[in-house]
Amino acid sequence: MLKVKDIAAVIEDFAPKGLQESYDNAGLQVGDPEMEVTAALLCLDVTEDILNEAITRRCNMIVSHHPLLFKGLKEVTGRTPTERIVIRAIRENIAIYSAHTNLDSAWEGVSHEMAHIIGMTNIKVLEPHDADNRFGLGVTGDVTPTPKLEFLRKLKEKFKVKSLKYSSQNPQLVIRKVAVCGGSGASLISDAIKAGADIIVTGDVKYHDFTTYGLDILIADIGHYESELCTKNIFSRIIRERYPDFVTYFAASETNPISYM
Repeated sequence: MLKVKDIAAVIEDFAPKGLQESYDNAGLQVGDPEMEVTAALLCLDVTEDILNEAITRRCNMIVSHHPLLFKGLKEVTGRTPTERIVIRAIRENIAIYSAHTNLDSAWEGVSHEMAHIIGMTNIKVLEPHDADNRFGLGVTGDVTPTPKLEFLRKLKEKFKVKSLKYSSQNPQLVIRKVAVCGGSGASLISDAIKAGADIIVTGDVKYHDFTTYGLDILIADIGHYESELCTKNIFSRIIRERYPDFVTYFAASETNPISYM
């Protein structure tokens, strides 16, 4: 029988914890690494609905992209959703594991998965963390030359974006080279410009990012949630390749915390 530590190890072989940013908290959040695990629920965020779904589906492990415990807890009284999740997960004997910025920086990690969805080729790391350019944040790649508006429409369709923001003042007419970064990737806009990208696709772009860089590169903000839902595909692939008989489920109760009118 597999243990929690076995699932953690296969994920960390793919996305070593050493790749995580200094502010991050990847790894086992709740639970005993020696506990036997029967099935895992894969998700982006750990919410009370996700925990309820894990209990209903008899999954005694949750694997998420965003850490449940991002900031330290000074008390566990059940006052906040995070505290209630910790209390109930321990009571129900459910382990919670997260791979966050280490999964962002891994080769074939989040940005690579986005690139595959878009259909990019000749993929290279945008902001390398190592000498051989294998690990790092964001990627660039080539696409078949596509008119700007058609490319933006395809982004909306492929990532199921309800409201796509883009730099309207940008004069770019045809997209040939693309930069992508899952989650909050606005800090990589200048790197994308230096790399010669026609467009950067990411989430959480601020107004002044559009005014500062909008003439130099087409900026497409598809949303943080929308850009990272693909992490469930990555987790599934990592685990099933090593343990093909292990049961994993994509969370059905996943919801975007942001609504659009």
